[in-house]
Amino acid sequence: MPKTTLHTRLQALRHPLPGALLATLLVATALTSTALAQNTPTPQVTTHSDAQQTVSEYRLNGKLYAIRVAPKSGQAYFLYDADGDGNYQRRDADTVPVPAWVQRE
Repeated sequence: MPKTTLHTRLQALRHPLPGALLATLLVATALTSTALAQNTPTPQVTTHSDAQQTVSEYRLNGKLYAIRVAPKSGQAYFLYDADGDGNYQRRDADTVPVPAWVQRE
């Protein structure tokens, strides 16, 4: 069995394959992230304000699925229709997901 020297080990580390492999993985990750971002639907948001609050309506494919209410004093919240039945439930959250029922055209 041949002796491995420090010089031989360093040359193996400088081989272009690990760098090429890393570059390929980075590009693949970037493409996957871009593809996922493109598949995420972007809702149309319409905002109305008055002296007491700001109300933002979230629609996708023309269907209203969430209303964000931000009072001038107090915590903002969502009214969210998770299944398309017209019953909105209060959600104390920063965001809500786009439900599957509005993504179908």
